[in-house]
Order: sequence, then structure tokens, then C-alpha cells
Amino acid sequence: MSDQARMTVPAGAPTIGFDIGGTNLRAAVVTPAGEIIDSRAVLTPASDVEMIDAIVNLVEALRADHPTVAAVGLAVAGFLDPECEVVRFAPHLPLLDFPLRAHLAERLDLPVRLEHDANSAAWGEYRFGAAQGAGTWVLFAVGTGIGAALMIDGTIFRGAYGTAPEFGHLQVAAGGRACSCGKTGCLERYASGTALVETAQELAAGGVGDGGKLRAALLTDPAAVGGPDIVAAARSGDPLGLATLDSFASWLGLGLSMVADVLDPELVVLAGGVSADSDLYLDRARGTMADSIVGAGHRPLARLVTADLGPQAGMIGVADLARY
Repeated sequence: MSDQARMTVPAGAPTIGFDIGGTNLRAAVVTPAGEIIDSRAVLTPASDVEMIDAIVNLVEALRADHPTVAAVGLAVAGFLDPECEVVRFAPHLPLLDFPLRAHLAERLDLPVRLEHDANSAAWGEYRFGAAQGAGTWVLFAVGTGIGAALMIDGTIFRGAYGTAPEFGHLQVAAGGRACSCGKTGCLERYASGTALVETAQELAAGGVGDGGKLRAALLTDPAAVGGPDIVAAARSGDPLGLATLDSFASWLGLGLSMVADVLDPELVVLAGGVSADSDLYLDRARGTMADSIVGAGHRPLARLVTADLGPQAGMIGVADLARY
């Protein structure tokens, strides 16, 4: 049965969607058409008890102005159990093997839905954004790391234990950069916002961008240079900035080719903060993907597009999922 088949709340009622990140706790009232009509945000609390209280307080504040709210959904940046009841582990949240859904359902007396943040964003794009009508497709949320989701015929694919898919931890460089997951050479260590800085540092050390402002800045005070600075440098034509984005595009395209070889999707949607600058790398990534897949030149290539809903995709998606 697809997720769309399990309607449990009034069809016309608004719902609340939360984006629970390591820094901010954001909540929005969302209509059945996927439109945000109100929102609130607070800093992410430091304990599970404070987290529950903060969520309840935000819901109560929003319901005061929108009394017909009928359900609450929470997009969580962490691992959930297959039934989406328990937050098993969230590296930037005070939640460990914590039955978040049950606690909130009891406090709020409303239907509550938990979902992984990438799955929530994917559902938002599927219902209201760039993936409408897609059958087999994947979402790459490229930001600090790489979040990912896979949908097949309107259903979110979770794997046997609820953690699929971890595209960001495909090993693309044997013996490469160390990753926080414990492996080396993971895709997100080469094709993420964080990876931009390390790539620029390596290229600068090798002499790339000699005479340019970005290389001079990296050699003078490397800690002061972040991903946005590298993107800005690339936009200005700085040779090191351009080389860094070129490397990013090549690694991303290689990772996408691996996904295409395994899943043969019809569509790949790029989301996350880095997707806002896709004009700097998307064509190169598409070309690398096309050249690297098995049977290159003799099979259809997945469409590669950017997301429509921006940073609100997770809240919109999980608010819609809360209806089911």
C-alpha cells in the first residue's frame, strides 16, 4: 500500500511540520496544498526533556492561531526504527533510542508522524515539487554532508532496518579522506559543502590558483575560509574556486553514476544548501554521470534537476505525511 492510501485526518485540515536540526527547531503550519501559512523557530534544545517541551510549546503557539490543525509531523536528522517510532541515533540531537513519537502523541493528543529528514524532503518534492509524477527516483540533499532518499511508485524505501539509503557513504576513493562514519573515501567527503574547503586546501597546496585571492586567503588564514567563500570565488572567476567546484562536480557525477547503475532511476533531484549554486557544477556532474555509468551512451540517463521547495521541503513533506 502506498503512503498516500492511509488517510487518517480531515482532508482539508492544516497540519504542522517540524524540521528538527542540530541548530534550529523549525515548525510550520502547512495546508493540504503544501503551502506554508505560518511558522516559528527556536534554538534546538540540549536535552530530550527540553526537546519535548519545546515541540509542545511550538505546537500550542501555532494551534492558538490555527485551531483546526489536525496532526503533527517531525522531520528528524537521524536514524529511525523501521516503524518510525523511535529515534535510534541522531549525531547532533539529544535523542538516543528515544520513543519520540509516543511521547509527543501523549502530550499533544494529536496524530504524530516521525520521518527521516531526507525522506521528508523527498516526499515534499514528490507531492508538490520537482518529483511530481516520478516512479523510481532519488533525492540527494547536499549540504554539510549528503542526505538521501529513494522513492518507488509513491512509497518511501527504507530497507530492512530503516536506514536506507546512505548514498553519501558510498566509497568513491579507496583509502581516501577519513569520514565521521568511520570509513574512508566516502562520497560526502568529496561532494558536500564541507568537502569544498578540504578540496580547495589540497588544490592550493599543489599550486592551483597561484596569484588568485582565494589561494592567498587559504594560505594566510585557512580557518577563515568556508564553503560560501569558495562558491563566491568561483562566481568571480577565481581559478582555485573554479577548480574546486570542478572537482566537486566530478565526484558528485561519479557517485550519481553508481546510484544509477544500482537503481536505474528516472530522476535525481538535488536538494540541500549546495543545490542553490547548481549552475556552477550541474552540467559537469551530469556529464560525468553520463560517461561513468555502465553502458554509457547506450541507455537512458536519469534526469538531473534541482529541488523546487528549497529549505522548506522537509517541513512541507512531513506535514503532508502526518495526514496518513
